[in-house]
Amino acid sequence: MLKIMDSLTSSQLSQYLHRIGLSEPPDVDLSGLRILQTAQFFSIPFENFDIRLGLPIDVSNEAIFEKLVRQRRGGYCFELNGLMLQVLKKLGFSARPLLARVHMTDPPSARTHQLTLVEFGTDAWLVDVGFGAGGPRTIIELKDAETQLSDEWAYRLSVLEPWGWMLQTRESGGWKNSYSFDLGHVIFSDIELGNHFTSTSENTHFTQVSVASLPTPEGRISIRDLIFTEVDATGTQSYPISREWYLEKVESAFGIELPAIPPMSC
Repeated sequence: MLKIMDSLTSSQLSQYLHRIGLSEPPDVDLSGLRILQTAQFFSIPFENFDIRLGLPIDVSNEAIFEKLVRQRRGGYCFELNGLMLQVLKKLGFSARPLLARVHMTDPPSARTHQLTLVEFGTDAWLVDVGFGAGGPRTIIELKDAETQLSDEWAYRLSVLEPWGWMLQTRESGGWKNSYSFDLGHVIFSDIELGNHFTSTSENTHFTQVSVASLPTPEGRISIRDLIFTEVDATGTQSYPISREWYLEKVESAFGIELPAIPPMSC
């Protein structure tokens, strides 16, 4: 099995760049990092359909590349950020994986969210293209309690005990916790373990609900079981989808061809 440090080939890099709409590799600097994050974030959807269809999630580099690039599918954090990490290392960025606890529930999850740390000398930035709806839409500098903006969206990192670094998103009611992490070393078996639990345990969100999400310039589109939602400058609109129309809607909205309709929680 390929390990996390294995590098893409030049041919694979070209295929990836075509997949995300770039004609050439970006420069290995902060501007290039922004370009790469934006291109993948808006091109490859977040989705968990294979989990819901009972298929195993292989997080080896080759399996991730085959699914997300050659098959033009989406994935979840271990796949989306796993692909991003491969590309960053191939291009020459100083990048390594981190694992985070998701704070969408109380208590939070175990360390089951993968993201990426990229360093430029003494400066460090978070890259996360795999959190799904509500995830950061830009790279985030590792600075304590400093608001960072991406158009009308605002984020900040705060050091909160006992969690370490906490990514927060500004909403109408104030700052909402998204996930917490530390900078400890992560190896491939850590990622395999987190992926196995997240994709197989009956106690995780991903084994209970069929979801897909893709950002748009003004918001996002998403599907949660049989409900399709569009968020834009005018607000939020949701409507039901019939099972007969489900596969067609998934393909037209997210570019994903599914072999079958996944289970629904309702």
